Amino acid sequence: MTNKKTIQAIVDFIVSAEKSIKNAKKLLKDVMDENNITLDSEINIDIKWLNSYNSDDSKIIEWVFTWHEMFGSDGNKYPVPVNYSSKSKLVQWDKLKLTIEPNGKMLYKQILPIEREIKTGLVVKEKEKYQVISEWQTYDLLTAAVTHFKVNIWDKISILVPAWKQATFAAIEAIIPKEE
Repeated sequence: MTNKKTIQAIVDFIVSAEKSIKNAKKLLKDVMDENNITLDSEINIDIKWLNSYNSDDSKIIEWVFTWHEMFGSDGNKYPVPVNYSSKSKLVQWDKLKLTIEPNGKMLYKQILPIEREIKTGLVVKEKEKYQVISEWQTYDLLTAAVTHFKVNIWDKISILVPAWKQATFAAIEAIIPKEE
């Protein structure tokens, strides 16, 4: 019986700590956004579970999509084509692989999408950046996705975000038609 109470207490401490960390990250993000501060270390990703290998003459790198770039299993950052991100509706923390062919051609493929949550919100533009406000949170949008879906400011849209991880970016799912 004592072990069960101890285990429950530990679980409660962990849940409380996770909530505190989530709130601290949100507060930090808000302060950084208000002061236009960005840091390379802002996103801390564990890449130990990703693989890097060769197939024929091609190099294959598994990576995690963070929004405007990817963190690869080789420890490097790679740019992600915005048209691929937009049309594929990539969500932060999706697992993908990049095949670099001998001639330098890069092929992207999603291999493990993160669990998604669909939300709705209104599109705004702040400091030349498209965003969506949903459930008292603001998410950045790719300009390429806004253009691809022909979204206008104040349109109501549905978005995709990670179901169990904090996100700063949302993928556009669809425009919600206006009611007449």
